[in-house]
Amino acid sequence: MIMRPGQQLLLPANPLFIWFSLVVALLVNMLPLGRTPWMPDLLAITLVFWAVHQPLRVSIGAAFLFGIAMDVHQAALLGQHALAYTVLCFGAIAIHRRLLWFTVPSQAVQVLPLFVVAHAIELAIRMVAGGIFPGVSFLFAPVIEALLWPFVSVILLAPQRRAPDPDENRPL
Repeated sequence: MIMRPGQQLLLPANPLFIWFSLVVALLVNMLPLGRTPWMPDLLAITLVFWAVHQPLRVSIGAAFLFGIAMDVHQAALLGQHALAYTVLCFGAIAIHRRLLWFTVPSQAVQVLPLFVVAHAIELAIRMVAGGIFPGVSFLFAPVIEALLWPFVSVILLAPQRRAPDPDENRPL
């Protein structure tokens, strides 16, 4: 793989850490923090992150299963989160090669439309099913998720970073 100049070489991702981070994000989403429309969806951010960085390990099927779990937990229309997460992961996998060439702040701008589409799908399904419009504050959630992208990137890539080892016999 051709790397961007200045990009650090990472260790392979541990599959246990990937799934542990997804389960922790699911549990954080399940915390009873109230139903505020501007609340960011940490599971969606984590799914997109791993779909971009490890598309063979975290795929559309995993997004569907996590979406069903969120639907059951929130007593939402069954399939609402599942469809949104599935479309979100499909979009992330579709752009993952291009996205990795950008810096992390630029990646946040690139994933913002994915988060907007996912929230729009959830809203459309909720409205078709007879729900009420949550208000204009609903538009803040995708923006907050995009602003959290750099922090999530630093946290989730931390175990993969190599320790700086200045050995002149081993350049990597």
